Amino acid sequence: MKAPTLFPDLDWLHQNIWLAGDDLATELQQAEEEGRDLSKTRADINALQRVEPGARGAEWYRRYRAFSARVQTLPTRRGYAYEEPSDLAGILASRGKPRVALKPYRANYTRFCKQLEAGWTARVCGCLLGKPFEGWRRDEITNAAKATHNWPITKYLRYPTAREKRKLPEDHHFRKCGADWFRLWGLGITGGMVEDDDTNYTVAGFALVKKHGADFTPAQVANFWLAEFPIIHTCTAERAAYRNFCAGYPPPQSAIVLNPYREWIGAQIRADYFGYANPGNPARAAEWAWRDASISHVKNGIYGEMWAAAAIAAAYVEQDPVKIIRAGLDQIPRKSRFTEGLEKILELHAGKASFEDAANAVHAQWDELNKHAWCHAISNAQLVAAAVLWHADDFGAAVGAVVGCGFDTDCNGATVGSIVGIRNGPSWIRPEWLAPLDDRLTTGIAAYRNVSISAISKEMAATARKLGALVENQR
Repeated sequence: MKAPTLFPDLDWLHQNIWLAGDDLATELQQAEEEGRDLSKTRADINALQRVEPGARGAEWYRRYRAFSARVQTLPTRRGYAYEEPSDLAGILASRGKPRVALKPYRANYTRFCKQLEAGWTARVCGCLLGKPFEGWRRDEITNAAKATHNWPITKYLRYPTAREKRKLPEDHHFRKCGADWFRLWGLGITGGMVEDDDTNYTVAGFALVKKHGADFTPAQVANFWLAEFPIIHTCTAERAAYRNFCAGYPPPQSAIVLNPYREWIGAQIRADYFGYANPGNPARAAEWAWRDASISHVKNGIYGEMWAAAAIAAAYVEQDPVKIIRAGLDQIPRKSRFTEGLEKILELHAGKASFEDAANAVHAQWDELNKHAWCHAISNAQLVAAAVLWHADDFGAAVGAVVGCGFDTDCNGATVGSIVGIRNGPSWIRPEWLAPLDDRLTTGIAAYRNVSISAISKEMAATARKLGALVENQR
């Protein structure tokens, strides 16, 4: 019997780049940014780059995969300014002394449930606001909002009238899609929140902790994914990691094999339940987040999830948005690119710059038309931090501001929603934000396909309470 041919269908590989991991441009950017010394691989890189994507055959893929594996063994180049471990012990040793002292969270169970539900519901609303505009340029979002009299954005965007649509540029997304496409995301109609990875992972984190308890392991996270949702429901680094689980690579190897997306935003959007379940305890929230993130990400990809979980945990007990952001940074390496990136936003805020100045600074540093920059953990975390710093008192302004910046709009709207929702509690909720949700959510998690948003928030709170997440004050 003739042996099967490796890569018999190259078109399939081209159409499934996240699954195949054969993304040379992204791998080169990623390796350069994480400080790999590529000097001894220039011949390999040049040979791979000379072949146009449409002409890449089986031999090209073999050579790329050999190069990708070699990248993981390369030393850090001389003069690289950052210290970015991926192991937990290394991260803990690189944090430095905490700069934010938080008071303990002491509340009765009723208050805790209300705060958690406010954060969770706000996450869903922020995700829904940003979901239709994922992949749009900043100017396209701005034009759409202005055309529909919603700029600055403070509520869900609506589909434009025929007259409004004609005033938009010919290449605008609204000119290329119909109202039925827009309604697919639940805007302008009721019927519940559609499935999205930003809400899938929050439910997954909760279900994982409910099943395995506070001492869950990275291996249990990987096995949970395999059992509870199909690979096609994952994206970028998560899909690469899922493929690696199936190929027999356990965590943390699953995060690096053919995974050029290892510092992208994927882990950052998985942080929320770990923050919800640890009110006032950023260190515990971040440690849980590390166990989750390490199965699919390295370095700043991990730090994004640790920072977001810690910031959400801090928002239970701290009103000052600067301290909330810094409480998250206290949990990650001080000399990391992630910390440097958010410090730039904090400096702008301290210097009385405007939110627009901060957004412009992010766009100047990161090219929104470059997929690696567009989807990176740091670029999106900078926008999240800016929205919280400038607009923490107003939920609609906060999620509207971050969605209006472009980049990963649904992810960022969701994370801002969690932080601001927890901080502000139920007071942020207005009927117009809740109406399209109809208190319903569809997920890709097997045990939670169709759920009540409010009911699952009660389950989330009960699980956290069972695991000792809060010291109750019954007075």
